Amino acid sequence: MTSLPLYKQIQNDIKNMYAEGKLRDGDRIPSEKELADQYNVSQITSKNALIGLMEEGFVVRIKGKGTFIKGDGAYQQKLLAGNSAGQPQGRGTIGLIMPLLGNRVGLQFVNWIEYYSNEAGYDLMLRITRESAEEETKAIEAFLRKGVQGMIIFPVEQENYNESILRLSLEKKPLVLLDRYLKEIRTYSVSSDNVNGACAAVDELLEEGHRAIAYITLENTNSATDERAQGFEKAFQTRGIPIHKKLWCVIPLRTFYSEEAYEQIFEFLQQNSEITAVFTVNTVLAQLTYKALKRLGRTVPDSVKLVTFDFPDLDHVSWVQQNEQEMCRQTLQLLLEQMQGVYEPRREVVPVKLIRGTQASSE
Repeated sequence: MTSLPLYKQIQNDIKNMYAEGKLRDGDRIPSEKELADQYNVSQITSKNALIGLMEEGFVVRIKGKGTFIKGDGAYQQKLLAGNSAGQPQGRGTIGLIMPLLGNRVGLQFVNWIEYYSNEAGYDLMLRITRESAEEETKAIEAFLRKGVQGMIIFPVEQENYNESILRLSLEKKPLVLLDRYLKEIRTYSVSSDNVNGACAAVDELLEEGHRAIAYITLENTNSATDERAQGFEKAFQTRGIPIHKKLWCVIPLRTFYSEEAYEQIFEFLQQNSEITAVFTVNTVLAQLTYKALKRLGRTVPDSVKLVTFDFPDLDHVSWVQQNEQEMCRQTLQLLLEQMQGVYEPRREVVPVKLIRGTQASSE
């Protein structure tokens, strides 16, 4: 009896049918459900089999139509020659552009993008822009010169998207935006469910009876910030409760990484002593808020409830957990799709989860 994993058995059977001429280029192969029924396995197993074939470049998946043999005959020759081990063949390099690596989310993105790139048989080339639009442009130009097969970009914080990113989208270069999307340009992107994540967090505060809820955010410079604001407002609107915009503290981007941001938050909290809960859009703002509250003699959660996006590593602070691994898996899947000749731009939104604050730990 074979010792191969079930998904590998499915992959080998499909490859053998192709090698024997029973499947030809462009033929549709069975769906995940059909394969699951045929092999008496779960759809997770059959899905993994198809994903593996796609990552090898053997099949292409077209949304709403199915999965098809992609080969131009070259793959068949490899199979006939005995090269049917199913291991990804090294085919080039993927470029990843990140703004910073100073937080857990950024490190997780790099970790999982590298993992899935390697699984697909690609090397990963990383450039860090340090939140500079000029460096972002240089990184894109460098990747184009080096001939990378595709790019994944986590854009810098700025009022308008880099023209180089817009050009890549308009020229239909293989590109996926990570954690951001272009509102008016059709392109591929993967981001978290920022709206419902923020809404769930704030709704829990409202359910607990809080009404003087502060919203501490960066100025609206990207789609994620905008969506988290929408989620905050949605929670109030759903319950028919008026929003007090005077309890919104907006930090200018130019001061975000300076002591000025902390002082602005401190003064805001000092001037609005009626605040009983705070929602911040990221961990840096959560940490600054926590520090300011402590300076004011207000403890979390006894005096003020604090909630944020992403793991803050702070005692008793609830947080909205993004699924970085799934975001990266979908990002690579969308990039590979383009690299295999399919261009159907779309945005994928990955669910999030609210984690109740307890004693902080190195999660």
